[in-house]
Amino acid sequence: MNKTELLEKFHEIAVSPRAQMDRYLAEGKKVVLAAPVYTPEELVHAMGAVPMGVWGADVELNKAKTYFPAFLCSIVQSIVELGMNGDYKGASAIMVPHLCDSLKAMGQNFRCAVPDIPFIPVCYPQNRKPEYGLEFTISAYERVARDLSAATGLTLKSDALAASIAVYNEHNAVMRELSAALAIHGEITACQRSDIFKSAFFIRKEEHTALVRQLLKALQAEPAERTGKIPVMISGILADSPKFNKILDENGLHIVVDDLANESRQYRTDAPVTDDPMRNLAVKFQNTDNCSLLYDPKKARVNYIVDLCKKNRVKGLIIAITKFCDPEEFDYPLIKRACDENKIPNVMVEVDRQMVEYGQVQTTLDAFREMISE
Repeated sequence: MNKTELLEKFHEIAVSPRAQMDRYLAEGKKVVLAAPVYTPEELVHAMGAVPMGVWGADVELNKAKTYFPAFLCSIVQSIVELGMNGDYKGASAIMVPHLCDSLKAMGQNFRCAVPDIPFIPVCYPQNRKPEYGLEFTISAYERVARDLSAATGLTLKSDALAASIAVYNEHNAVMRELSAALAIHGEITACQRSDIFKSAFFIRKEEHTALVRQLLKALQAEPAERTGKIPVMISGILADSPKFNKILDENGLHIVVDDLANESRQYRTDAPVTDDPMRNLAVKFQNTDNCSLLYDPKKARVNYIVDLCKKNRVKGLIIAITKFCDPEEFDYPLIKRACDENKIPNVMVEVDRQMVEYGQVQTTLDAFREMISE
């Protein structure tokens, strides 16, 4: 496939998760849903099942309102809404990491709201760095593996887990390579960039790796286009709304680096390779850093973002705060202050799964573009 065909393929996958799920079910495969973030998909993959990311969708909330207050993360609420609407029908289970209060509430509510899909909690230690934190993570993963076996009827073998870790490490590497390539290829729009990252949730990682490698080859075969776009960085939990990305494109803003939980943030850390795959997977989580959802009393993420801005010579930082996301909101004042001190132009916009009109975001980014283009 050429570049245009590949970009169309990524878009097709990104907008049709149910179609991808139906394809795997028709092939006789088990599908396990993986809620955000840092879900140990390798355990599912190693059992021969298909892990499928669920980050909610831009849907109207009706049924889920009986389980949640209005002032709660719309990602969490829309996952339950989709489950209650039958969008996940056929899934063997859902794994939900307990990395924030909203995710903790979601798992229990999903259990009640969607009783035909078993809920598997993924309990992580707050103090993941010490040895006792690592042992806790290993124990949690072993319990998750047992729950997965009970839900799917499949078994986990050590050699299969090692092979799956290799598949995910390879995908991490190719996604990091992709990010570097997209930084210089301004002709790839923000909407297309979002499709590439989003599509990774809905197909097996080896399939996605193959498609990304084809795209990288296509990009390398032609010179990067000098589009005159303004290089920016974006940070937040997610920014996959087509309307939001269209505003970035209309303003000539080129994302050259991101700190999004549903994009580059999840591909930074590989699992080590030793003769103990389960421990390797736990070490991967232990080594994951610079995320608002992970305990860090020193808030190293703040300087990490500043350093990324400087390294990539961006003209400005866009902080996309998911509405009612406490972890991101707690980090924002620190990030803003650090950016201001380092003379990095920055702007905060609020995004939400329930947003229909993006007029305020449009006005804010219009003004920001005018400021950084001077």
